[in-house]
Amino acid sequence: MRPVLQAQGLRHRLGDFRLEVGRLEVFPGEVLAVLGPSGSGKTTLLRLLAGLLTPEEGRVEGGFRAYLPQTPPVLRRSVLENAAFGLRLRGVPKGEALRRAEALLKRVGLEAKARQKAHLLSGGEVVRLALARTLLVEPEVLLLDEPTASLDPTHTAKVEALLLEAAREGRGVVLATHDLFQAKRLARRVLFLYMGRVVEEAPAETFFQNPKDERSRAFLEGRLLL
Repeated sequence: MRPVLQAQGLRHRLGDFRLEVGRLEVFPGEVLAVLGPSGSGKTTLLRLLAGLLTPEEGRVEGGFRAYLPQTPPVLRRSVLENAAFGLRLRGVPKGEALRRAEALLKRVGLEAKARQKAHLLSGGEVVRLALARTLLVEPEVLLLDEPTASLDPTHTAKVEALLLEAAREGRGVVLATHDLFQAKRLARRVLFLYMGRVVEEAPAETFFQNPKDERSRAFLEGRLLL
């Protein structure tokens, strides 16, 4: 199977921090969980994969990618117009874009707020709106940075169901998360970062049950800090 996203020889410095990833592939239909302590380079890696940062060395190749940051931006328009914005940019007629956006807002639990101004939403509601907007443009790769950190369990479950559905539709999903239980529920593979380096990459079941590296074991046991 051909990857939908691949990175080779990535090196990038931000101040005193340096990220190095020798090789990374994301395949259609899988969820890849990126784990590691705070400051290990998860967000930097996602931004490089999304093309929002240009690596000092190496390259990233792949199909249409969409990145969902921890604090997504919203336009000073209605929730429905925000959700439809990406479709409108891609040339979808307004009526169809709004119809498709309204259907997905229902699935993320925001149908009752469709006509409300988006900037009045809570932080968790903004995340659900941004996810709907991202899914509507049908990217080949979804890059998500802690998408459920501000959500309650009910809405976390809704978001996770949408991510699994996106994978079943053949999209590659790269999920940076601090929630180990979420990674166990969703991930097919795990990439573990520590201090800007890839310590371990393994199938999720292998990583959680029998990690090879001592730093991976320490992380899973809550003993590893930067």
